Amino acid sequence: MNVKPATAKISSRALKHNLAVIKQKAPHSKIIAVVKANAYGHGVVFVASTLEKDVDCFGVARLEEALALRSNGITKPILLLEGFFAEKDLPILAVNNIETIVHNHEQLEVLKRAILPSPIKVWLKIDTGMHRLGVALDEVEEFYQELKKLPQIQPHLGFVSHFSRADELESDYTQLQINRFLSVTQDKQGERSIAASGGILFWQESHLDWIRPGIIMYGISPTDTVGAEFNLTPVMNLKSSLIAVRNHKKGEPVGYGGIWTSPCDTKIGVVAIGYGDGYPRDVPEGTPVYLNGRIVPIVGRVSMDMLTVDLGADSQDQVGDEAILWGKELPIETVAQFTGILSYELITKLTPRVITEYVD
Repeated sequence: MNVKPATAKISSRALKHNLAVIKQKAPHSKIIAVVKANAYGHGVVFVASTLEKDVDCFGVARLEEALALRSNGITKPILLLEGFFAEKDLPILAVNNIETIVHNHEQLEVLKRAILPSPIKVWLKIDTGMHRLGVALDEVEEFYQELKKLPQIQPHLGFVSHFSRADELESDYTQLQINRFLSVTQDKQGERSIAASGGILFWQESHLDWIRPGIIMYGISPTDTVGAEFNLTPVMNLKSSLIAVRNHKKGEPVGYGGIWTSPCDTKIGVVAIGYGDGYPRDVPEGTPVYLNGRIVPIVGRVSMDMLTVDLGADSQDQVGDEAILWGKELPIETVAQFTGILSYELITKLTPRVITEYVD
Protein backbone atom coordinates (compact mmCIF):
# COMPACT_ATOMS: atom_id res chain seq x y z
CA MET A 1 0.00 0.00 0.00
CA ASN A 2 1.33 3.42 -0.99
CA VAL A 3 -1.13 6.17 -0.17
CA LYS A 4 -0.30 9.79 -0.97
CA PRO A 5 -2.53 12.53 0.48
CA ALA A 6 -3.90 15.56 -1.34
CA THR A 7 -1.12 17.04 -3.47
CA ALA A 8 -1.02 19.91 -5.95
CA LYS A 9 1.68 19.48 -8.59
CA ILE A 10 2.67 22.81 -10.10
CA SER A 11 4.52 22.72 -13.42
CA SER A 12 7.03 25.39 -14.42
CA ARG A 13 7.04 24.02 -17.98
CA ALA A 14 3.28 24.53 -18.28
CA LEU A 15 3.59 28.02 -16.84
CA LYS A 16 6.25 29.00 -19.38
CA HIS A 17 4.25 27.42 -22.20
CA ASN A 18 1.18 29.48 -21.32
CA LEU A 19 3.22 32.67 -21.15
CA ALA A 20 4.59 31.92 -24.64
CA VAL A 21 1.03 31.48 -25.92
CA ILE A 22 0.07 34.82 -24.37
CA LYS A 23 3.03 36.54 -26.00
CA GLN A 24 2.01 35.14 -29.38
CA LYS A 25 -1.44 36.65 -28.95
CA ALA A 26 -0.14 40.08 -27.91
CA PRO A 27 3.41 40.30 -29.26
CA HIS A 28 3.68 44.08 -29.01
CA SER A 29 2.43 44.49 -25.44
CA LYS A 30 4.41 44.47 -22.23
CA ILE A 31 3.21 42.07 -19.55
CA ILE A 32 1.99 42.61 -16.01
CA ALA A 33 1.81 39.02 -14.74
CA VAL A 34 -0.97 38.85 -12.16
CA VAL A 35 0.12 36.83 -9.13
CA LYS A 36 -2.37 37.97 -6.50
CA ALA A 37 -3.97 35.48 -4.09
CA ASN A 38 -0.77 33.42 -3.89
CA ALA A 39 -0.60 33.33 -7.69
CA TYR A 40 -4.16 32.01 -7.90
CA GLY A 41 -3.21 29.27 -5.45
CA HIS A 42 -0.12 28.18 -7.39
CA GLY A 43 2.58 29.61 -5.09
CA VAL A 44 3.51 33.23 -5.63
CA VAL A 45 7.26 32.90 -5.09
CA PHE A 46 7.56 29.92 -7.40
CA VAL A 47 5.48 31.53 -10.13
CA ALA A 48 7.25 34.88 -9.93
CA SER A 49 10.70 33.29 -9.84
CA THR A 50 9.82 31.12 -12.85
CA LEU A 51 8.55 34.05 -14.92
CA GLU A 52 10.63 37.02 -13.79
CA LYS A 53 12.99 37.01 -16.77
CA ASP A 54 10.09 36.83 -19.21
CA VAL A 55 7.65 39.47 -17.90
CA ASP A 56 7.92 43.20 -17.27
CA CYS A 57 5.98 43.62 -14.04
CA PHE A 58 3.94 41.70 -11.47
CA GLY A 59 0.42 42.58 -10.36
CA VAL A 60 -0.77 41.97 -6.80
CA ALA A 61 -3.78 43.08 -4.77
CA ARG A 62 -2.16 43.97 -1.45
CA LEU A 63 1.07 45.55 -0.23
CA GLU A 64 1.85 42.46 1.85
CA GLU A 65 1.90 40.39 -1.34
CA ALA A 66 4.33 42.82 -2.96
CA LEU A 67 6.66 42.81 0.05
CA ALA A 68 6.63 39.01 0.10
CA LEU A 69 7.94 39.06 -3.47
CA ARG A 70 10.63 41.58 -2.59
CA SER A 71 11.74 39.58 0.44
CA ASN A 72 12.14 36.53 -1.80
CA GLY A 73 14.42 38.21 -4.29
CA ILE A 74 11.98 39.42 -6.96
CA THR A 75 13.32 42.68 -8.40
CA LYS A 76 10.97 43.47 -11.31
CA PRO A 77 8.43 46.29 -10.79
CA ILE A 78 5.29 45.35 -8.88
CA LEU A 79 1.91 47.05 -9.29
CA LEU A 80 -0.72 47.29 -6.53
CA LEU A 81 -3.90 46.59 -8.47
CA GLU A 82 -6.16 47.97 -5.71
CA GLY A 83 -3.85 50.85 -4.93
CA PHE A 84 -2.42 51.77 -1.54
CA PHE A 85 -4.63 51.61 1.55
CA ALA A 86 -2.93 54.07 3.93
CA GLU A 87 -0.60 57.07 3.91
CA LYS A 88 2.04 55.09 5.78
CA ASP A 89 2.25 52.72 2.80
CA LEU A 90 3.64 55.34 0.42
CA PRO A 91 7.27 55.53 1.67
CA ILE A 92 7.33 51.72 1.57
CA LEU A 93 6.31 51.83 -2.10
CA ALA A 94 9.03 54.35 -2.90
CA VAL A 95 11.77 52.35 -1.22
CA ASN A 96 10.72 49.03 -2.77
CA ASN A 97 9.98 50.10 -6.37
CA ILE A 98 6.31 49.26 -5.98
CA GLU A 99 3.87 51.00 -8.31
CA THR A 100 0.32 51.91 -7.35
CA ILE A 101 -3.05 52.47 -8.92
CA VAL A 102 -4.95 55.59 -7.89
CA HIS A 103 -8.71 55.26 -8.19
CA ASN A 104 -10.32 57.79 -5.83
CA HIS A 105 -10.12 61.30 -4.37
CA GLU A 106 -8.95 60.05 -0.98
CA GLN A 107 -5.82 58.50 -2.49
CA LEU A 108 -5.16 61.68 -4.47
CA GLU A 109 -5.33 63.83 -1.34
CA VAL A 110 -2.97 61.51 0.53
CA LEU A 111 -0.49 61.68 -2.34
CA LYS A 112 -0.58 65.49 -2.32
CA ARG A 113 0.63 65.71 1.28
CA ALA A 114 3.02 62.73 1.23
CA ILE A 115 6.74 63.24 1.83
CA LEU A 116 8.62 60.52 -0.05
CA PRO A 117 12.29 59.56 -0.44
CA SER A 118 11.77 59.26 -4.21
CA PRO A 119 8.87 59.60 -6.67
CA ILE A 120 6.63 56.59 -7.22
CA LYS A 121 5.02 55.30 -10.40
CA VAL A 122 1.26 55.90 -10.50
CA TRP A 123 -1.40 54.41 -12.75
CA LEU A 124 -4.73 56.24 -12.95
CA LYS A 125 -7.60 53.75 -12.90
CA ILE A 126 -10.53 54.78 -15.06
CA ASP A 127 -14.05 53.41 -14.67
CA THR A 128 -15.13 52.60 -18.21
CA GLY A 129 -18.12 50.49 -17.17
CA MET A 130 -17.15 47.94 -14.52
CA HIS A 131 -18.37 50.37 -11.84
CA ARG A 132 -16.24 48.83 -9.10
CA LEU A 133 -13.08 50.91 -8.83
CA GLY A 134 -11.93 53.85 -10.90
CA VAL A 135 -12.29 57.52 -11.68
CA ALA A 136 -15.46 58.50 -13.55
CA LEU A 137 -14.95 59.47 -17.18
CA ASP A 138 -15.85 63.10 -16.52
CA GLU A 139 -13.26 63.29 -13.72
CA VAL A 140 -10.30 61.89 -15.63
CA GLU A 141 -9.06 65.28 -16.83
CA GLU A 142 -9.18 66.72 -13.31
CA PHE A 143 -7.23 63.79 -11.84
CA TYR A 144 -4.76 63.85 -14.71
CA GLN A 145 -3.96 67.53 -14.23
CA GLU A 146 -3.69 67.16 -10.45
CA LEU A 147 -1.39 64.16 -10.66
CA LYS A 148 0.86 65.78 -13.26
CA LYS A 149 1.66 68.58 -10.82
CA LEU A 150 2.80 66.32 -8.00
CA PRO A 151 6.55 65.92 -7.38
CA GLN A 152 5.75 62.77 -5.40
CA ILE A 153 5.06 60.78 -8.57
CA GLN A 154 7.11 59.92 -11.63
CA PRO A 155 6.53 62.11 -14.70
CA HIS A 156 4.67 59.65 -16.92
CA LEU A 157 1.40 58.29 -15.60
CA GLY A 158 -0.04 54.99 -16.64
CA PHE A 159 -3.73 54.55 -17.45
CA VAL A 160 -5.61 51.39 -16.59
CA SER A 161 -9.16 50.06 -16.73
CA HIS A 162 -10.88 46.68 -16.46
CA PHE A 163 -13.49 44.82 -18.49
CA SER A 164 -16.65 43.49 -16.88
CA ARG A 165 -17.90 41.27 -19.75
CA ALA A 166 -14.88 40.32 -21.83
CA ASP A 167 -16.07 36.71 -21.91
CA GLU A 168 -19.45 37.70 -23.43
CA LEU A 169 -18.42 37.74 -27.06
CA GLU A 170 -21.90 38.52 -28.33
CA SER A 171 -22.15 41.66 -26.20
CA ASP A 172 -21.06 45.09 -27.44
CA TYR A 173 -20.27 46.25 -23.90
CA THR A 174 -16.56 45.41 -24.11
CA GLN A 175 -16.21 47.40 -27.32
CA LEU A 176 -17.98 50.28 -25.58
CA GLN A 177 -15.43 50.10 -22.74
CA ILE A 178 -12.53 50.04 -25.21
CA ASN A 179 -13.91 53.08 -27.03
CA ARG A 180 -14.40 54.99 -23.79
CA PHE A 181 -10.88 54.17 -22.60
CA LEU A 182 -9.24 55.17 -25.88
CA SER A 183 -11.27 58.35 -26.10
CA VAL A 184 -10.56 59.60 -22.60
CA THR A 185 -6.81 58.88 -22.82
CA GLN A 186 -6.07 59.77 -26.46
CA ASP A 187 -4.66 63.24 -25.77
CA LYS A 188 -2.69 62.24 -22.67
CA GLN A 189 0.90 61.08 -22.28
CA GLY A 190 1.21 57.69 -20.64
CA GLU A 191 1.05 53.96 -21.34
CA ARG A 192 -2.29 52.19 -21.28
CA SER A 193 -3.65 48.82 -20.11
CA ILE A 194 -7.18 47.45 -20.23
CA ALA A 195 -6.84 43.79 -21.29
CA ALA A 196 -6.78 41.05 -18.68
CA SER A 197 -7.26 37.39 -19.60
CA GLY A 198 -10.53 37.76 -21.52
CA GLY A 199 -9.29 40.81 -23.36
CA ILE A 200 -6.09 39.02 -24.35
CA LEU A 201 -7.97 36.05 -25.80
CA PHE A 202 -10.92 37.75 -27.47
CA TRP A 203 -10.36 41.49 -28.01
CA GLN A 204 -7.15 42.08 -29.94
CA GLU A 205 -7.76 45.84 -30.20
CA SER A 206 -7.56 46.03 -26.40
CA HIS A 207 -3.97 44.81 -26.07
CA LEU A 208 -2.43 48.33 -26.13
CA ASP A 209 0.88 49.01 -24.32
CA TRP A 210 0.39 46.54 -21.46
CA ILE A 211 -1.64 43.37 -20.89
CA ARG A 212 -2.45 41.78 -17.54
CA PRO A 213 -2.75 37.97 -17.85
CA GLY A 214 -4.23 36.27 -14.82
CA ILE A 215 -6.20 33.02 -15.02
CA ILE A 216 -4.94 32.10 -18.51
CA MET A 217 -1.34 32.20 -17.29
CA TYR A 218 -2.26 29.20 -15.15
CA GLY A 219 -3.74 27.33 -18.10
CA ILE A 220 -7.38 27.96 -17.26
CA SER A 221 -9.98 29.51 -19.52
CA PRO A 222 -11.95 32.55 -18.31
CA THR A 223 -15.01 31.11 -20.09
CA ASP A 224 -16.92 27.82 -19.93
CA THR A 225 -14.60 26.31 -22.54
CA VAL A 226 -11.42 24.53 -21.48
CA GLY A 227 -7.98 26.09 -21.66
CA ALA A 228 -6.79 23.48 -24.16
CA GLU A 229 -9.00 25.15 -26.80
CA PHE A 230 -6.63 28.13 -26.59
CA ASN A 231 -3.50 25.93 -26.49
CA LEU A 232 -3.18 26.47 -22.74
CA THR A 233 -1.87 23.78 -20.39
CA PRO A 234 -3.02 23.38 -16.76
CA VAL A 235 -0.24 24.42 -14.41
CA MET A 236 -1.84 22.68 -11.43
CA ASN A 237 -2.73 19.01 -11.17
CA LEU A 238 -4.62 18.30 -7.95
CA LYS A 239 -4.39 14.66 -6.91
CA SER A 240 -4.99 12.36 -3.98
CA SER A 241 -5.34 8.63 -3.36
CA LEU A 242 -7.89 5.99 -2.57
CA ILE A 243 -7.57 5.11 1.11
CA ALA A 244 -10.35 2.51 1.07
CA VAL A 245 -12.37 0.44 -1.40
CA ARG A 246 -15.59 -0.89 0.09
CA ASN A 247 -18.32 -3.28 -1.09
CA HIS A 248 -21.62 -1.45 -0.90
CA LYS A 249 -25.15 -2.85 -0.94
CA LYS A 250 -28.13 -1.62 -2.93
CA GLY A 251 -30.33 0.74 -0.90
CA GLU A 252 -27.60 1.70 1.59
CA PRO A 253 -26.62 5.38 2.04
CA VAL A 254 -23.12 6.86 2.10
CA GLY A 255 -21.82 9.70 4.22
CA TYR A 256 -23.25 12.43 6.42
CA GLY A 257 -26.98 12.94 6.14
CA GLY A 258 -27.46 9.92 3.90
CA ILE A 259 -28.10 12.21 0.95
CA TRP A 260 -27.19 9.51 -1.59
CA THR A 261 -28.40 5.92 -1.61
CA SER A 262 -27.01 3.37 -4.01
CA PRO A 263 -29.49 2.09 -6.62
CA CYS A 264 -27.54 -1.17 -6.95
CA ASP A 265 -24.72 -3.20 -5.45
CA THR A 266 -21.43 -1.40 -6.12
CA LYS A 267 -18.04 -0.52 -4.75
CA ILE A 268 -17.34 2.78 -3.02
CA GLY A 269 -13.92 4.42 -3.14
CA VAL A 270 -12.83 6.77 -0.36
CA VAL A 271 -10.45 9.54 -1.52
CA ALA A 272 -8.23 11.42 0.93
CA ILE A 273 -9.38 14.98 0.24
CA GLY A 274 -12.19 17.10 1.66
CA TYR A 275 -13.25 20.60 2.55
CA GLY A 276 -10.39 20.78 5.08
CA ASP A 277 -8.16 20.77 2.00
CA GLY A 278 -10.32 23.35 0.24
CA TYR A 279 -12.32 20.96 -1.93
CA PRO A 280 -15.92 22.28 -1.82
CA ARG A 281 -18.32 20.56 0.57
CA ASP A 282 -21.56 21.04 -1.32
CA VAL A 283 -20.73 19.74 -4.78
CA PRO A 284 -23.61 17.99 -6.55
CA GLU A 285 -23.90 14.25 -6.91
CA GLY A 286 -21.96 13.10 -9.96
CA THR A 287 -19.17 15.67 -9.75
CA PRO A 288 -16.36 14.04 -11.75
CA VAL A 289 -13.13 12.55 -10.45
CA TYR A 290 -10.58 10.93 -12.80
CA LEU A 291 -9.43 7.50 -11.65
CA ASN A 292 -7.56 4.81 -13.58
CA GLY A 293 -8.41 6.16 -17.01
CA ARG A 294 -12.08 6.93 -16.45
CA ILE A 295 -14.43 9.38 -14.79
CA VAL A 296 -16.09 8.26 -11.57
CA PRO A 297 -18.82 10.27 -9.83
CA ILE A 298 -18.72 11.74 -6.34
CA VAL A 299 -21.58 10.35 -4.25
CA GLY A 300 -22.61 11.37 -0.76
CA ARG A 301 -21.56 14.56 0.99
CA VAL A 302 -17.93 15.68 0.93
CA SER A 303 -16.56 15.61 4.48
CA MET A 304 -13.63 17.44 6.06
CA ASP A 305 -10.94 14.95 5.09
CA MET A 306 -12.54 12.56 2.61
CA LEU A 307 -14.94 12.22 -0.27
CA THR A 308 -16.56 9.12 -1.71
CA VAL A 309 -16.91 7.99 -5.32
CA ASP A 310 -18.96 5.24 -6.95
CA LEU A 311 -16.41 2.90 -8.55
CA GLY A 312 -18.92 0.43 -10.01
CA ALA A 313 -19.53 -3.20 -9.07
CA ASP A 314 -16.92 -4.64 -11.42
CA SER A 315 -14.14 -2.16 -10.70
CA GLN A 316 -10.62 -3.34 -9.97
CA ASP A 317 -9.42 -0.19 -8.22
CA GLN A 318 -7.19 -0.63 -5.18
CA VAL A 319 -6.13 1.32 -2.13
CA GLY A 320 -3.32 3.67 -3.12
CA ASP A 321 -4.60 4.31 -6.64
CA GLU A 322 -4.32 7.91 -7.75
CA ALA A 323 -7.43 10.07 -8.02
CA ILE A 324 -7.25 13.32 -9.99
CA LEU A 325 -9.58 16.11 -8.86
CA TRP A 326 -8.51 18.40 -11.69
CA GLY A 327 -5.62 18.78 -14.10
CA LYS A 328 -4.63 17.64 -17.57
CA GLU A 329 -6.87 14.56 -17.55
CA LEU A 330 -9.83 16.39 -15.97
CA PRO A 331 -9.92 20.12 -16.77
CA ILE A 332 -10.85 22.33 -13.84
CA GLU A 333 -13.29 24.10 -16.16
CA THR A 334 -15.24 20.82 -16.40
CA VAL A 335 -15.43 20.59 -12.62
CA ALA A 336 -16.42 24.25 -12.43
CA GLN A 337 -19.21 23.86 -14.96
CA PHE A 338 -20.59 20.77 -13.22
CA THR A 339 -20.51 22.28 -9.74
CA GLY A 340 -21.40 25.88 -10.58
CA ILE A 341 -18.28 27.01 -8.72
CA LEU A 342 -15.89 29.26 -10.65
CA SER A 343 -12.46 27.88 -11.53
CA TYR A 344 -11.01 31.01 -9.86
CA GLU A 345 -12.67 30.02 -6.59
CA LEU A 346 -11.71 26.35 -6.79
CA ILE A 347 -7.99 27.03 -7.16
CA THR A 348 -7.72 29.88 -4.65
CA LYS A 349 -9.53 28.06 -1.84
CA LEU A 350 -7.05 25.21 -1.45
CA THR A 351 -5.69 25.17 2.10
CA PRO A 352 -2.08 24.82 3.32
CA ARG A 353 -2.76 21.18 4.21
CA VAL A 354 -2.56 20.30 0.51
CA ILE A 355 1.03 19.29 -0.23
CA THR A 356 2.57 21.41 -2.99
CA GLU A 357 5.12 19.85 -5.32
CA TYR A 358 6.90 22.04 -7.86
CA VAL A 359 7.96 20.15 -10.99
CA ASP A 360 9.36 20.95 -14.43
